[in-house]
Amino acid sequence: MHTNILKALRSPAGLLLLLVQRHPKAHGRLPPGPCPLPLLGNLLQMDRRGLLKSFQRFQEKYGDVFTVHLGPRPVVMLCGAEAIREALVDNAEAFSGRGKIAIVDPVFQGHGVVFANGNRWKVLRRFSLTTMRDFGMGKRSVEERIQEEAQSLIEELRKSKGALVDPTFLFHSITANIICSIVFGKRFHYQDQEFLKMLNLFYHTFSLSSSMFGQLFELLSGFLKYFPGAHRQVYKNLQEINAYIGHSVEKHRETLDPSAPQDLIDSYLLQMEKEKSNPHSEFSHRNLILNTLSLFFAGTETTSTTLRYGFLLMLKYPHVAERVYKEIEQVIGPHRPPALDDRAKMPYTEAVIHEIQRFADLLPMGLPHIVTQQTSFRGYMIPKDTEVFPLLSTALRDPHYFENPDTFNPDHFLDANGALKKNEAFIPFSLGKRICLGEGIARYELFLFFTTILQNFSVASPVAPEDIDVTPQESGVGKIPPTYQIRFLPR
Repeated sequence: MHTNILKALRSPAGLLLLLVQRHPKAHGRLPPGPCPLPLLGNLLQMDRRGLLKSFQRFQEKYGDVFTVHLGPRPVVMLCGAEAIREALVDNAEAFSGRGKIAIVDPVFQGHGVVFANGNRWKVLRRFSLTTMRDFGMGKRSVEERIQEEAQSLIEELRKSKGALVDPTFLFHSITANIICSIVFGKRFHYQDQEFLKMLNLFYHTFSLSSSMFGQLFELLSGFLKYFPGAHRQVYKNLQEINAYIGHSVEKHRETLDPSAPQDLIDSYLLQMEKEKSNPHSEFSHRNLILNTLSLFFAGTETTSTTLRYGFLLMLKYPHVAERVYKEIEQVIGPHRPPALDDRAKMPYTEAVIHEIQRFADLLPMGLPHIVTQQTSFRGYMIPKDTEVFPLLSTALRDPHYFENPDTFNPDHFLDANGALKKNEAFIPFSLGKRICLGEGIARYELFLFFTTILQNFSVASPVAPEDIDVTPQESGVGKIPPTYQIRFLPR
Protein backbone atom coordinates (compact mmCIF):
# COMPACT_ATOMS: atom_id res chain seq x y z
CA MET A 1 0.00 0.00 0.00
CA HIS A 2 2.83 2.39 0.80
CA THR A 3 5.50 1.57 -1.83
CA ASN A 4 4.51 4.13 -4.48
CA ILE A 5 4.14 6.91 -1.92
CA LEU A 6 7.53 6.19 -0.43
CA LYS A 7 9.08 6.26 -3.91
CA ALA A 8 7.50 9.64 -4.54
CA LEU A 9 8.85 10.91 -1.23
CA ARG A 10 12.40 10.15 -2.35
CA SER A 11 12.13 12.73 -5.14
CA PRO A 12 12.74 16.38 -4.19
CA ALA A 13 9.62 17.49 -6.08
CA GLY A 14 7.47 14.95 -4.25
CA LEU A 15 8.85 16.00 -0.88
CA LEU A 16 8.34 19.67 -1.70
CA LEU A 17 4.67 19.08 -2.51
CA LEU A 18 4.18 17.32 0.79
CA LEU A 19 5.97 20.01 2.72
CA VAL A 20 3.55 22.68 1.52
CA GLN A 21 0.81 20.90 3.46
CA ARG A 22 1.13 22.68 6.79
CA HIS A 23 0.22 20.65 9.84
CA PRO A 24 -2.94 22.25 11.31
CA LYS A 25 -2.50 23.57 14.84
CA ALA A 26 -5.01 21.89 17.14
CA HIS A 27 -5.74 23.85 20.32
CA GLY A 28 -7.33 21.23 22.53
CA ARG A 29 -6.74 17.89 24.12
CA LEU A 30 -7.52 15.27 21.51
CA PRO A 31 -8.16 11.63 22.42
CA PRO A 32 -5.08 9.36 22.38
CA GLY A 33 -4.00 7.48 19.27
CA PRO A 34 -1.00 6.15 17.38
CA CYS A 35 1.93 8.53 17.21
CA PRO A 36 1.97 10.34 13.83
CA LEU A 37 4.94 11.18 11.63
CA PRO A 38 5.19 14.75 10.30
CA LEU A 39 3.17 15.08 7.06
CA LEU A 40 2.60 11.34 6.67
CA GLY A 41 0.51 11.06 9.84
CA ASN A 42 -0.22 7.41 10.62
CA LEU A 43 0.24 6.17 7.05
CA LEU A 44 2.97 3.69 7.98
CA GLN A 45 0.87 2.17 10.79
CA MET A 46 -2.08 1.47 8.49
CA ASP A 47 -3.16 -2.09 7.78
CA ARG A 48 -2.59 -3.22 4.20
CA ARG A 49 -6.19 -4.47 4.12
CA GLY A 50 -7.52 -0.91 4.30
CA LEU A 51 -8.60 1.94 6.57
CA LEU A 52 -11.43 0.09 8.36
CA LYS A 53 -9.12 -2.78 9.41
CA SER A 54 -6.59 -0.20 10.62
CA PHE A 55 -9.18 1.65 12.69
CA GLN A 56 -10.52 -1.59 14.20
CA ARG A 57 -6.98 -2.51 15.26
CA PHE A 58 -6.49 0.95 16.82
CA GLN A 59 -9.83 0.55 18.66
CA GLU A 60 -8.50 -2.59 20.35
CA LYS A 61 -5.51 -0.62 21.63
CA TYR A 62 -6.98 2.86 22.37
CA GLY A 63 -10.65 2.19 23.13
CA ASP A 64 -13.83 3.55 21.55
CA VAL A 65 -12.66 7.15 21.06
CA PHE A 66 -9.21 7.83 19.59
CA THR A 67 -7.37 10.10 17.15
CA VAL A 68 -5.79 9.04 13.87
CA HIS A 69 -3.78 11.34 11.61
CA LEU A 70 -4.88 10.90 8.01
CA GLY A 71 -1.87 12.48 6.39
CA PRO A 72 -1.35 15.77 8.21
CA ARG A 73 -4.87 16.13 9.63
CA PRO A 74 -6.09 14.72 12.97
CA VAL A 75 -9.41 12.84 12.81
CA VAL A 76 -11.34 11.65 15.87
CA MET A 77 -12.77 8.13 15.52
CA LEU A 78 -15.95 7.08 17.31
CA CYS A 79 -16.48 3.33 17.79
CA GLY A 80 -19.40 1.33 19.12
CA ALA A 81 -23.06 2.22 19.54
CA GLU A 82 -22.64 4.15 22.82
CA ALA A 83 -19.89 6.53 21.68
CA ILE A 84 -21.60 7.24 18.34
CA ARG A 85 -24.98 7.91 20.01
CA GLU A 86 -23.39 10.08 22.72
CA ALA A 87 -21.77 12.26 20.04
CA LEU A 88 -24.40 12.41 17.29
CA VAL A 89 -27.53 12.45 19.49
CA ASP A 90 -26.57 13.73 22.96
CA ASN A 91 -24.23 16.37 21.47
CA ALA A 92 -26.13 16.66 18.18
CA GLU A 93 -25.50 20.34 17.42
CA ALA A 94 -21.76 20.25 18.12
CA PHE A 95 -21.26 17.17 15.89
CA SER A 96 -23.60 18.31 13.08
CA GLY A 97 -20.95 19.61 10.68
CA ARG A 98 -20.06 17.65 7.56
CA GLY A 99 -16.48 16.73 6.74
CA LYS A 100 -15.10 16.09 3.25
CA ILE A 101 -14.53 12.89 1.32
CA ALA A 102 -11.31 13.77 -0.48
CA ILE A 103 -12.00 11.91 -3.73
CA VAL A 104 -15.38 13.63 -4.41
CA ASP A 105 -14.66 16.99 -2.77
CA PRO A 106 -13.36 18.67 -5.98
CA VAL A 107 -16.86 18.23 -7.42
CA PHE A 108 -19.06 19.05 -4.40
CA GLN A 109 -16.91 21.69 -2.63
CA GLY A 110 -19.47 22.10 0.15
CA HIS A 111 -22.53 22.32 -2.15
CA GLY A 112 -25.62 20.09 -2.20
CA VAL A 113 -27.44 18.75 0.85
CA VAL A 114 -24.99 15.92 1.68
CA PHE A 115 -21.78 17.98 1.83
CA ALA A 116 -23.10 21.45 2.76
CA ASN A 117 -22.58 23.07 6.17
CA GLY A 118 -24.08 25.89 8.20
CA ASN A 119 -27.09 27.78 6.87
CA ARG A 120 -26.68 26.29 3.38
CA TRP A 121 -27.13 22.77 4.77
CA LYS A 122 -30.15 23.77 6.88
CA VAL A 123 -31.88 25.50 3.95
CA LEU A 124 -31.20 22.64 1.49
CA ARG A 125 -32.18 19.91 3.94
CA ARG A 126 -35.45 21.65 4.83
CA PHE A 127 -36.26 22.23 1.16
CA SER A 128 -35.31 18.66 0.11
CA LEU A 129 -37.32 17.00 2.88
CA THR A 130 -40.41 19.17 2.33
CA THR A 131 -40.33 18.76 -1.44
CA MET A 132 -39.71 15.01 -1.33
CA ARG A 133 -42.74 14.71 0.96
CA ASP A 134 -44.79 16.83 -1.46
CA PHE A 135 -43.89 14.49 -4.29
CA GLY A 136 -44.49 11.24 -2.49
CA MET A 137 -41.99 10.47 0.25
CA GLY A 138 -43.87 9.74 3.45
CA LYS A 139 -47.26 9.62 1.68
CA ARG A 140 -49.23 6.74 0.22
CA SER A 141 -48.21 7.75 -3.29
CA VAL A 142 -44.58 6.74 -2.77
CA GLU A 143 -45.79 3.29 -1.74
CA GLU A 144 -47.79 3.10 -4.98
CA ARG A 145 -44.75 4.21 -7.00
CA ILE A 146 -42.59 1.49 -5.45
CA GLN A 147 -45.33 -1.13 -5.97
CA GLU A 148 -45.63 -0.13 -9.65
CA GLU A 149 -41.85 -0.24 -10.08
CA ALA A 150 -41.75 -3.65 -8.41
CA GLN A 151 -44.33 -4.95 -10.90
CA SER A 152 -42.24 -3.57 -13.80
CA LEU A 153 -39.26 -5.43 -12.37
CA ILE A 154 -41.27 -8.68 -12.10
CA GLU A 155 -42.19 -8.39 -15.80
CA GLU A 156 -38.54 -7.82 -16.68
CA LEU A 157 -37.38 -10.81 -14.59
CA ARG A 158 -39.97 -13.06 -16.22
CA LYS A 159 -38.32 -12.31 -19.58
CA SER A 160 -35.12 -13.97 -18.32
CA LYS A 161 -37.03 -17.33 -18.20
CA GLY A 162 -34.85 -18.59 -15.38
CA ALA A 163 -31.56 -17.89 -17.17
CA LEU A 164 -28.57 -16.63 -15.19
CA VAL A 165 -28.49 -12.84 -14.84
CA ASP A 166 -26.24 -10.31 -13.13
CA PRO A 167 -28.77 -8.32 -11.03
CA THR A 168 -26.56 -5.23 -10.58
CA PHE A 169 -28.20 -2.87 -13.06
CA LEU A 170 -31.74 -4.14 -12.54
CA PHE A 171 -31.47 -3.30 -8.84
CA HIS A 172 -29.86 0.02 -9.75
CA SER A 173 -32.68 0.80 -12.17
CA ILE A 174 -35.56 0.17 -9.77
CA THR A 175 -34.10 2.26 -6.94
CA ALA A 176 -33.00 5.03 -9.33
CA ASN A 177 -36.49 5.18 -10.84
CA ILE A 178 -38.08 5.96 -7.47
CA ILE A 179 -35.78 8.92 -6.80
CA CYS A 180 -35.99 9.96 -10.49
CA SER A 181 -39.79 10.11 -10.30
CA ILE A 182 -39.49 12.52 -7.35
CA VAL A 183 -36.56 14.60 -8.63
CA PHE A 184 -37.00 14.53 -12.43
CA GLY A 185 -40.73 13.75 -12.55
CA LYS A 186 -40.24 10.60 -14.65
CA ARG A 187 -39.10 7.00 -14.62
CA PHE A 188 -36.87 5.37 -17.23
CA HIS A 189 -37.09 2.11 -19.14
CA TYR A 190 -34.56 -0.51 -18.07
CA GLN A 191 -33.04 -0.48 -21.57
CA ASP A 192 -32.77 3.33 -21.82
CA GLN A 193 -29.13 3.79 -22.86
CA GLU A 194 -28.67 7.24 -21.34
CA PHE A 195 -30.18 6.03 -18.05
CA LEU A 196 -27.93 2.94 -18.01
CA LYS A 197 -24.92 5.12 -18.73
CA MET A 198 -25.72 7.32 -15.68
CA LEU A 199 -26.15 4.24 -13.49
CA ASN A 200 -22.85 2.83 -14.72
CA LEU A 201 -21.11 6.13 -13.86
CA PHE A 202 -22.57 5.97 -10.33
CA TYR A 203 -21.56 2.34 -9.86
CA HIS A 204 -18.05 2.99 -11.18
CA THR A 205 -17.66 6.09 -8.97
CA PHE A 206 -18.82 4.28 -5.81
CA SER A 207 -16.40 1.41 -6.56
CA LEU A 208 -13.44 3.72 -7.21
CA SER A 209 -14.18 5.80 -4.09
CA SER A 210 -14.23 2.60 -2.00
CA SER A 211 -11.11 1.10 -3.61
CA MET A 212 -7.68 0.92 -1.99
CA PHE A 213 -6.62 3.94 -4.04
CA GLY A 214 -9.68 5.85 -2.78
CA GLN A 215 -8.62 5.09 0.80
CA LEU A 216 -5.01 6.08 0.14
CA PHE A 217 -6.25 9.29 -1.47
CA GLU A 218 -8.12 10.08 1.76
CA LEU A 219 -4.77 10.01 3.57
CA LEU A 220 -2.64 11.93 1.10
CA SER A 221 -4.96 13.84 -1.25
CA GLY A 222 -2.87 17.03 -0.99
CA PHE A 223 0.02 15.13 -2.58
CA LEU A 224 -1.70 12.55 -4.81
CA LYS A 225 -4.02 15.05 -6.52
CA TYR A 226 -1.06 16.17 -8.67
CA PHE A 227 -0.64 12.68 -10.15
CA PRO A 228 -2.79 10.48 -12.41
CA GLY A 229 -5.14 8.12 -10.60
CA ALA A 230 -8.73 7.06 -9.89
CA HIS A 231 -9.54 10.53 -8.46
CA ARG A 232 -9.43 11.97 -11.99
CA GLN A 233 -11.86 9.34 -13.26
CA VAL A 234 -14.23 10.04 -10.32
CA TYR A 235 -14.14 13.77 -11.15
CA LYS A 236 -14.83 13.05 -14.83
CA ASN A 237 -17.72 10.65 -14.00
CA LEU A 238 -19.46 13.08 -11.65
CA GLN A 239 -19.07 16.01 -14.05
CA GLU A 240 -20.65 13.90 -16.78
CA ILE A 241 -23.64 13.21 -14.52
CA ASN A 242 -23.80 16.93 -13.65
CA ALA A 243 -23.92 17.77 -17.36
CA TYR A 244 -26.90 15.41 -17.72
CA ILE A 245 -28.63 17.03 -14.72
CA GLY A 246 -27.90 20.50 -16.18
CA HIS A 247 -29.50 19.47 -19.46
CA SER A 248 -32.56 18.20 -17.57
CA VAL A 249 -32.78 21.47 -15.62
CA GLU A 250 -32.86 23.45 -18.88
CA LYS A 251 -35.72 21.28 -20.15
CA HIS A 252 -37.55 21.92 -16.88
CA ARG A 253 -37.10 25.70 -17.32
CA GLU A 254 -38.75 25.50 -20.75
CA THR A 255 -41.79 23.54 -19.54
CA LEU A 256 -42.20 25.03 -16.06
CA ASP A 257 -45.77 25.81 -15.02
CA PRO A 258 -45.54 27.96 -11.86
CA SER A 259 -49.05 26.93 -10.81
CA ALA A 260 -48.32 23.19 -11.02
CA PRO A 261 -44.74 22.12 -10.26
CA GLN A 262 -44.22 18.49 -11.31
CA ASP A 263 -41.14 17.50 -9.31
CA LEU A 264 -38.27 18.62 -7.09
CA ILE A 265 -36.43 20.48 -9.89
CA ASP A 266 -39.57 22.51 -10.73
CA SER A 267 -40.00 23.40 -7.05
CA TYR A 268 -36.36 24.48 -6.80
CA LEU A 269 -36.63 26.70 -9.91
CA LEU A 270 -39.71 28.40 -8.43
CA GLN A 271 -37.82 29.00 -5.17
CA MET A 272 -34.86 30.41 -7.15
CA GLU A 273 -37.21 32.85 -8.86
CA LYS A 274 -38.78 33.85 -5.54
CA GLU A 275 -35.36 34.58 -3.99
CA LYS A 276 -33.62 36.08 -7.03
CA SER A 277 -33.32 39.52 -5.38
CA ASN A 278 -31.66 38.02 -2.27
CA PRO A 279 -27.84 38.13 -2.77
CA HIS A 280 -27.40 35.59 0.06
CA SER A 281 -29.90 33.04 -1.27
CA GLU A 282 -28.75 29.41 -1.20
CA PHE A 283 -31.02 28.66 -4.18
CA SER A 284 -28.28 28.95 -6.76
CA HIS A 285 -27.86 27.02 -10.01
CA ARG A 286 -24.78 25.29 -8.59
CA ASN A 287 -26.65 24.12 -5.48
CA LEU A 288 -29.48 22.88 -7.70
CA ILE A 289 -27.12 20.71 -9.76
CA LEU A 290 -25.18 19.36 -6.77
CA ASN A 291 -28.27 18.90 -4.59
CA THR A 292 -29.84 16.85 -7.39
CA LEU A 293 -26.59 14.87 -7.79
CA SER A 294 -26.56 14.18 -4.02
CA LEU A 295 -30.15 12.90 -3.97
CA PHE A 296 -29.78 10.94 -7.22
CA PHE A 297 -26.55 9.25 -6.06
CA ALA A 298 -27.68 8.55 -2.48
CA GLY A 299 -31.13 7.39 -3.58
CA THR A 300 -29.73 4.97 -6.13
CA GLU A 301 -26.49 3.49 -4.88
CA THR A 302 -27.24 2.63 -1.26
CA THR A 303 -30.55 0.76 -1.56
CA SER A 304 -29.57 -1.06 -4.76
CA THR A 305 -26.30 -2.25 -3.17
CA THR A 306 -28.24 -3.45 -0.10
CA LEU A 307 -30.62 -5.42 -2.35
CA ARG A 308 -27.68 -6.88 -4.22
CA TYR A 309 -26.11 -8.02 -0.97
CA GLY A 310 -29.50 -9.28 0.21
CA PHE A 311 -30.06 -11.65 -2.70
CA LEU A 312 -26.48 -12.92 -2.52
CA LEU A 313 -27.22 -13.81 1.13
CA MET A 314 -30.49 -15.52 0.08
CA LEU A 315 -28.43 -17.70 -2.30
CA LYS A 316 -26.00 -18.52 0.51
CA TYR A 317 -28.77 -19.20 3.05
CA PRO A 318 -31.65 -20.73 1.02
CA HIS A 319 -33.48 -21.83 4.20
CA VAL A 320 -33.85 -18.12 5.11
CA ALA A 321 -35.32 -17.28 1.69
CA GLU A 322 -37.73 -20.22 2.03
CA ARG A 323 -38.89 -19.10 5.45
CA VAL A 324 -39.48 -15.56 4.13
CA TYR A 325 -41.56 -17.02 1.30
CA LYS A 326 -43.67 -19.03 3.80
CA GLU A 327 -44.42 -15.81 5.70
CA ILE A 328 -45.30 -14.06 2.40
CA GLU A 329 -47.68 -16.96 1.59
CA GLN A 330 -49.36 -16.77 4.99
CA VAL A 331 -49.76 -12.98 5.19
CA ILE A 332 -50.00 -11.78 1.57
CA GLY A 333 -50.72 -14.85 -0.54
CA PRO A 334 -49.55 -15.39 -4.11
CA HIS A 335 -51.50 -12.69 -6.00
CA ARG A 336 -51.96 -9.45 -4.04
CA PRO A 337 -48.93 -7.11 -4.26
CA PRO A 338 -47.11 -6.65 -0.93
CA ALA A 339 -48.03 -3.44 0.92
CA LEU A 340 -46.35 -1.50 3.72
CA ASP A 341 -49.15 -2.45 6.13
CA ASP A 342 -47.98 -6.07 5.83
CA ARG A 343 -44.74 -5.27 7.67
CA ALA A 344 -46.37 -5.40 11.11
CA LYS A 345 -47.53 -8.98 10.45
CA MET A 346 -44.19 -10.19 9.01
CA PRO A 347 -41.62 -10.09 11.82
CA TYR A 348 -39.32 -12.70 10.27
CA THR A 349 -39.13 -10.90 6.92
CA GLU A 350 -38.47 -7.60 8.71
CA ALA A 351 -35.75 -9.27 10.80
CA VAL A 352 -34.14 -10.64 7.61
CA ILE A 353 -34.13 -7.18 5.98
CA HIS A 354 -32.64 -5.64 9.15
CA GLU A 355 -29.97 -8.35 9.21
CA ILE A 356 -29.16 -7.81 5.53
CA GLN A 357 -28.59 -4.10 6.27
CA ARG A 358 -26.53 -4.89 9.35
CA PHE A 359 -24.41 -7.53 7.63
CA ALA A 360 -23.99 -5.53 4.38
CA ASP A 361 -22.64 -2.67 6.53
CA LEU A 362 -22.88 -0.41 3.50
CA LEU A 363 -21.08 2.72 4.78
CA PRO A 364 -18.73 1.16 7.34
CA MET A 365 -16.97 4.41 8.27
CA GLY A 366 -20.13 6.53 8.05
CA LEU A 367 -19.83 9.90 6.37
CA PRO A 368 -17.32 12.29 7.98
CA HIS A 369 -18.56 14.92 10.42
CA ILE A 370 -16.83 18.01 11.77
CA VAL A 371 -17.42 19.62 15.14
CA THR A 372 -18.98 23.06 14.70
CA GLN A 373 -17.45 24.43 17.92
CA GLN A 374 -14.77 23.48 20.44
CA THR A 375 -16.37 20.48 22.12
CA SER A 376 -15.80 18.68 25.38
CA PHE A 377 -16.35 14.94 24.86
CA ARG A 378 -15.54 12.14 27.29
CA GLY A 379 -12.92 14.22 29.06
CA TYR A 380 -11.19 15.41 25.86
CA MET A 381 -11.36 18.79 24.18
CA ILE A 382 -11.97 18.56 20.43
CA PRO A 383 -11.08 21.80 18.61
CA LYS A 384 -13.62 23.45 16.27
CA ASP A 385 -13.55 22.09 12.67
CA THR A 386 -11.88 18.80 13.69
CA GLU A 387 -13.08 15.91 11.54
CA VAL A 388 -14.93 13.04 13.23
CA PHE A 389 -15.63 9.60 11.74
CA PRO A 390 -18.55 7.71 13.31
CA LEU A 391 -17.49 4.15 12.42
CA LEU A 392 -20.97 2.67 11.85
CA SER A 393 -19.44 -0.76 11.27
CA THR A 394 -18.31 -0.90 14.90
CA ALA A 395 -21.94 -0.41 16.01
CA LEU A 396 -23.48 -2.80 13.46
CA ARG A 397 -20.92 -5.44 14.48
CA ASP A 398 -20.76 -4.58 18.18
CA PRO A 399 -20.50 -7.90 20.10
CA HIS A 400 -22.29 -6.33 23.09
CA TYR A 401 -25.42 -6.02 20.95
CA PHE A 402 -25.10 -8.85 18.42
CA GLU A 403 -24.23 -12.31 19.67
CA ASN A 404 -22.25 -13.41 16.60
CA PRO A 405 -21.64 -10.13 14.77
CA ASP A 406 -19.71 -11.63 11.84
CA THR A 407 -22.42 -14.21 11.11
CA PHE A 408 -25.57 -13.58 9.09
CA ASN A 409 -28.40 -14.47 11.47
CA PRO A 410 -31.91 -12.90 11.41
CA ASP A 411 -32.36 -14.03 15.04
CA HIS A 412 -30.30 -10.95 15.96
CA PHE A 413 -33.58 -9.05 15.51
CA LEU A 414 -36.10 -11.54 16.94
CA ASP A 415 -37.11 -12.05 20.58
CA ALA A 416 -37.92 -15.41 22.22
CA ASN A 417 -41.50 -15.21 20.90
CA GLY A 418 -40.44 -14.56 17.30
CA ALA A 419 -41.44 -10.88 17.42
CA LEU A 420 -39.25 -8.16 15.91
CA LYS A 421 -37.05 -6.59 18.58
CA LYS A 422 -35.42 -3.19 18.54
CA ASN A 423 -31.64 -3.02 18.79
CA GLU A 424 -29.93 0.24 19.81
CA ALA A 425 -26.84 -0.61 17.75
CA PHE A 426 -28.80 -0.92 14.50
CA ILE A 427 -27.87 2.42 12.91
CA PRO A 428 -27.30 1.78 9.17
CA PHE A 429 -28.63 5.27 8.36
CA SER A 430 -26.44 6.90 11.04
CA LEU A 431 -27.97 9.11 13.77
CA GLY A 432 -28.58 12.70 14.81
CA LYS A 433 -28.99 15.79 12.69
CA ARG A 434 -27.15 14.24 9.73
CA ILE A 435 -29.19 11.03 9.65
CA CYS A 436 -29.80 9.84 6.08
CA LEU A 437 -32.33 12.09 4.36
CA GLY A 438 -33.95 9.17 2.54
CA GLU A 439 -34.18 6.72 5.45
CA GLY A 440 -37.96 6.38 5.15
CA ILE A 441 -38.00 5.81 1.41
CA ALA A 442 -35.12 3.30 1.65
CA ARG A 443 -36.99 1.25 4.28
CA TYR A 444 -40.11 1.22 2.04
CA GLU A 445 -38.09 0.15 -0.99
CA LEU A 446 -36.23 -2.65 0.77
CA PHE A 447 -39.44 -4.20 2.09
CA LEU A 448 -41.56 -3.87 -1.05
CA PHE A 449 -38.88 -4.87 -3.58
CA PHE A 450 -37.59 -7.77 -1.46
CA THR A 451 -41.01 -9.28 -0.75
CA THR A 452 -42.38 -8.73 -4.29
CA ILE A 453 -39.40 -10.57 -5.83
CA LEU A 454 -39.62 -13.50 -3.41
CA GLN A 455 -43.41 -13.67 -3.78
CA ASN A 456 -42.98 -14.27 -7.52
CA PHE A 457 -39.64 -16.11 -7.79
CA SER A 458 -37.45 -18.57 -6.02
CA VAL A 459 -33.76 -17.84 -6.50
CA ALA A 460 -30.94 -20.19 -7.46
CA SER A 461 -27.21 -20.03 -8.08
CA PRO A 462 -24.83 -22.16 -10.16
CA VAL A 463 -22.58 -22.18 -7.07
CA ALA A 464 -23.34 -24.42 -4.07
CA PRO A 465 -24.46 -22.35 -1.03
CA GLU A 466 -21.44 -23.37 1.04
CA ASP A 467 -19.10 -22.17 -1.75
CA ILE A 468 -20.71 -18.73 -2.16
CA ASP A 469 -18.29 -16.05 -1.00
CA VAL A 470 -19.92 -12.97 0.56
CA THR A 471 -16.63 -11.11 1.14
CA PRO A 472 -16.99 -7.55 -0.20
CA GLN A 473 -15.28 -6.70 -3.47
CA GLU A 474 -14.28 -3.31 -2.03
CA SER A 475 -14.45 -2.04 1.54
CA GLY A 476 -13.64 1.66 1.89
CA VAL A 477 -16.11 4.55 1.88
CA GLY A 478 -18.64 1.88 0.93
CA LYS A 479 -18.79 -1.91 1.02
CA ILE A 480 -19.44 -3.38 -2.39
CA PRO A 481 -20.61 -6.99 -2.70
CA PRO A 482 -18.92 -9.33 -5.14
CA THR A 483 -20.54 -9.63 -8.56
CA TYR A 484 -22.58 -12.80 -9.00
CA GLN A 485 -25.06 -14.56 -11.28
CA ILE A 486 -28.57 -15.49 -10.13
CA ARG A 487 -31.58 -17.33 -11.57
CA PHE A 488 -35.07 -15.98 -10.88
CA LEU A 489 -37.32 -19.04 -11.22
CA PRO A 490 -41.08 -18.28 -11.48
CA ARG A 491 -43.09 -19.86 -8.67
